[in-house]
Amino acid sequence: MKKLAVFLLTGLTCASMLFGCGSKNDTVETVPVAEVQESTAAPAETESETETETVDEDVPPEEGMVKSDLTGEWISGDLADQRPIAVMIPDENAALPHYGLSNADILYECSVEGNMTRLMAVFKDWKNIERIGNIRSCRDYYVYWAKEWDAIYCHIGGPFYILNAINDPTTNNITGAVLASDPSQKKGLYDAAFYRTSDRKAPHNAYTSGDRIDKAAQALGYSETYTENYQSDHFKFASTNNPNTLEQYGSSAIPATKIDLAGAYPITKTYFEYNEEDGLYYRFQGMQKGDQKHMDGANNKQLAFKNVLVQFAYYETRDAKGYLSFQCHDDTKDGYYFTNGKGIHVTWKKTSDFAPTKFYDDNGNEIEINPGKTNICVVEQGKSIDAE
Repeated sequence: MKKLAVFLLTGLTCASMLFGCGSKNDTVETVPVAEVQESTAAPAETESETETETVDEDVPPEEGMVKSDLTGEWISGDLADQRPIAVMIPDENAALPHYGLSNADILYECSVEGNMTRLMAVFKDWKNIERIGNIRSCRDYYVYWAKEWDAIYCHIGGPFYILNAINDPTTNNITGAVLASDPSQKKGLYDAAFYRTSDRKAPHNAYTSGDRIDKAAQALGYSETYTENYQSDHFKFASTNNPNTLEQYGSSAIPATKIDLAGAYPITKTYFEYNEEDGLYYRFQGMQKGDQKHMDGANNKQLAFKNVLVQFAYYETRDAKGYLSFQCHDDTKDGYYFTNGKGIHVTWKKTSDFAPTKFYDDNGNEIEINPGKTNICVVEQGKSIDAE
């Protein structure tokens, strides 16, 4: 097993890029979300067979299809300009199983207070998803990652530290709690956007759906197509016919049939196992008893990704409660890119709120991401991960 630690780099950007300012007199008032009884049945569903034959990559499999900016895969042309949604998801035993996450194109994981982590799922095709969640509160650094995708950000309240980011005019968020500093919030909107089930105890029973988010976004006057802030060149995708195997990096590419993040995430103990048959990394969580597969309760699918990106990031502890801040804007910090059973060291940088985080190999070239879903793991600088 090879331990992968952060490479120390010099230079930090100004404190204002690390976290937003807010008065501790600002408060967040939680508003109860409507109680709704829903079925928890999770019918099994089988994965479709992986396509192996060579195809013309410039010709869509069906007329009118386009390639997704999030995955590099073909999607309906009706979705081309549709904004994604980014949803805050708690990640602890009491919150499992999650619902709808197998539909996410990008999944972020990052630490919050108390060594816990929280997930942010980014969905391009979201309007027909029946159940998403459960859903918890915001941390401001996630807002800046959501902005990279020009996503509508969905959460249920959060500590006062979020107010600078949430109240920014360029932030389009839907919350299940009234922010006391925002008198424009519409009474009754929150019960319309989110609901609670009786299959588990609060706060781990709040959910939404594509239809609810659609109605809330319209009520708030949010554009559901990309805004002028969107920068579409987020990932540089490799060719499907000529995927990035990392073999061009020679001995610099390390074996990575298992990626273990327990050293970075001591509660979830997240790890990935590579399946050579379909070329995907399957996600596991060591905090679970028995079967540790990270499953989607809506369809009984295990979460799986073509790419795993690790970002080491400078962080600070804000107060005695352990609230954290992460430096989202930086030039440059270390990381790793894993795909097809191998991994390489990379560096990353993000230059502004809406600018995409870019990843570069040790030659200074932007890396090619393989088409497919990506799990981005943001890790506190100074911690390490393992690969074997």
